[in-house]
Amino acid sequence: MDSQLTLTQQALQARANAYAPYSGFAVGAALVAEDGRTFYGCNVENASYSMTICAERSAVFSAVAAGVTRFRKLAIVGGKTDEEAAQVPCLPCGACLQVLAEFCPPDFPILLTDGVHLLGEFLPAQFRL
Repeated sequence: MDSQLTLTQQALQARANAYAPYSGFAVGAALVAEDGRTFYGCNVENASYSMTICAERSAVFSAVAAGVTRFRKLAIVGGKTDEEAAQVPCLPCGACLQVLAEFCPPDFPILLTDGVHLLGEFLPAQFRL
């Protein structure tokens, strides 16, 4: 099986743990670290919407909490139904892109259901101190 498909399938499995009672839009992410470990994330909504965390940031924060800050690739899936999540690309939001830019170069691969994209394509002007 294609390794990209495998990572996408892992993101779909992570999506199953999403907590999205308000939007109904469940997202899953699978983040591969440089050492080969995979970290998973799902979106967790909150009644105070600004407290919601996206799947991508959930995966990154989980990796950082484990002491990992170097990554190879990320797969993201999301949608209101399993079929939508498996077929329609779910693009990362600006906050997630900026968090990824903290740890990843512009050529970092992001796998969506329509193929591989680069972080720099989605966030060409990263914020830097």
